[in-house]
Amino acid sequence: MSRPLKALALVLAVAALLALSIFIPGCGSSGSAQVRFVHAIQDGATMDVYVNGTDKFPDISFLGVLPNQPGYTNVTAGTDTIEGFLTGTHTVGFNPTTVGWSSSTSYTVVGTGFVANGNNATILSIQDDNTPPAAGYIEFRIIHASPSGPGNVDIYIELNPSTGPAAPVTIAGLAYTQASKYITVAFNPNNEPTPPGYTIYVCASGNLTPIFSQSVIPDTSGSIRTLVLTDVQNGTSMRTSFLELNDAD
Repeated sequence: MSRPLKALALVLAVAALLALSIFIPGCGSSGSAQVRFVHAIQDGATMDVYVNGTDKFPDISFLGVLPNQPGYTNVTAGTDTIEGFLTGTHTVGFNPTTVGWSSSTSYTVVGTGFVANGNNATILSIQDDNTPPAAGYIEFRIIHASPSGPGNVDIYIELNPSTGPAAPVTIAGLAYTQASKYITVAFNPNNEPTPPGYTIYVCASGNLTPIFSQSVIPDTSGSIRTLVLTDVQNGTSMRTSFLELNDAD
């Protein structure tokens, strides 16, 4: 092939590659992840929570959840930065934290720990699975976000009526900053005179004396609930109730 023809062939090949790069979506396209934010930083004030420089969760106070349940906010998937500022200011509420969120995936993000002494709050990014359980069942998941509570807790999920926690333990040794797997249990409908729902007991690991117990009554078969253990605001102990998130009805 002559030199001019070789040059022409090279130009055409480059043009074809450029056309592909323009008209074919790139494999690295990030898409969107779905995120909800839980403010469980016990000494943290009301904040605006930013993702990649955009205020995604404005004016959220302690024990607040945004967006309203069971909703999520779309954010750019990939490597993201989340940070908090005191509402309406540029005063740091918690320091920037890098997280990784996958496209078309849902996450519960929990701010926990303390902001005193250097804004050293802890940001938990926990992947959700809101696939409904089989007919006749519901699911629970527990997130341990109480820095002042026991470092490890045992969870007992008992059908009502219940007289107290009994072996076997449902979730054993759940550590601070960790989430349990989803626990599938039979749906307990409102059959009078038996009270409906479940009693969930929280105990220090290896101890059958409850720190607290709470009745949870999902409305329908197929429900999913995430229950978050948190601190007392500006206190030194675990709250004696869950923060309940409605994942699916």
